[in-house]
Amino acid sequence: MSLAGAAPRRKQSPVITAEHDTSDALLRARPAALLAWYDRHRRTLPWRAPPGATADPYAVWLSEIMLQQTTVRAVGPYFDKFMARWPTVTALGEASLDDVLKMWAGLGYYSRARNLHACAVAVTRQHGGRFPDTEEGLRALPGVGPYTAAAIAAIAFSRRTMPVDGNIERVVSRLYAVEDELPKAKPRIKALAETLLGPSRAGDSAQALMDLGATICTPKKPACALCPLMQGCTARLRGDAESFPRKAPKKTGTLRRGAAFVVIRGDQVLVRSRPAKGLLGGMTEVPNSDWLPDQDEAAAKAQAPALKGVSRWHRKAGVVSHVFTHFPLELAVYVAHAAAGTRAPTGMRWTQISTLSDEALPNLMRKVIAHGLGD
Repeated sequence: MSLAGAAPRRKQSPVITAEHDTSDALLRARPAALLAWYDRHRRTLPWRAPPGATADPYAVWLSEIMLQQTTVRAVGPYFDKFMARWPTVTALGEASLDDVLKMWAGLGYYSRARNLHACAVAVTRQHGGRFPDTEEGLRALPGVGPYTAAAIAAIAFSRRTMPVDGNIERVVSRLYAVEDELPKAKPRIKALAETLLGPSRAGDSAQALMDLGATICTPKKPACALCPLMQGCTARLRGDAESFPRKAPKKTGTLRRGAAFVVIRGDQVLVRSRPAKGLLGGMTEVPNSDWLPDQDEAAAKAQAPALKGVSRWHRKAGVVSHVFTHFPLELAVYVAHAAAGTRAPTGMRWTQISTLSDEALPNLMRKVIAHGLGD
């Protein structure tokens, strides 16, 4: 039978077939199988270079900082806004911290924004606007830890290293049924993750594992039948994939209480900036009390700002609740109206209610102001 004119045979992707095989052959096949899956199913993300293109180190760095403890869905609009406003690291390094905090407002974990700005300044002034291309050089930058350095080195500079984020921890801990609890298990998981690196395309290997964890090897109801690493996955074979990674019981911080004071002067509201260092450093807030465990409401209310002509505070029903990394917080909200011409106390200022969106307001203060201004 003649084969003339027949369609060319499609190149077959690497397939791992032995159900219980954990041999050297299977281990060697995994990196290629992972990359073959990624080439077909990679996510399209605003910071990710198209197939075959070189990644922009600035975009990789910016996205990795934003993605710390934050979802892809939440980060997307912020990434686009930053890239439109500051398309290069030099442009960001020449911006003011205040402008960066304003643009970051609402994304949370505000120390990231301060570190982002400090790093951009360092790259601009000390490295001529070019990121170092090694893990060691990247780790010397402000706010760049081991994971972020490895991610930039692998994705932007093709260094043979494996960054390990939460998605990769989940995939690897299930693949090898790592029984140690996090964070103790981190060094072992990283060593095992590095076995999934092929001889080239380190950045794609890392992003493949990230995508696999985000779309297939999900925390609940993983789609094991679609996974390119399903053969020999210990947790799948045992039927307890959802129990990995093992985690130590989460410690809950002590509840703190306080009061927040929304002062309205016509179409303006009284605000101030928090100290540059510390929790929510440099962000905008309405005046508020100390946040202390077991603080009674009378003690919190006594810390209201002293304003001429303001003697009566209206206590809004309910409280504003917020959870920080180390503790939950409840704030009682008080509202008062000041006469026209009332001067702001030292360290505070009046700002237009209509332009509050331009202020570097953390989510907590957005909730407080909305509660205070609501009916």
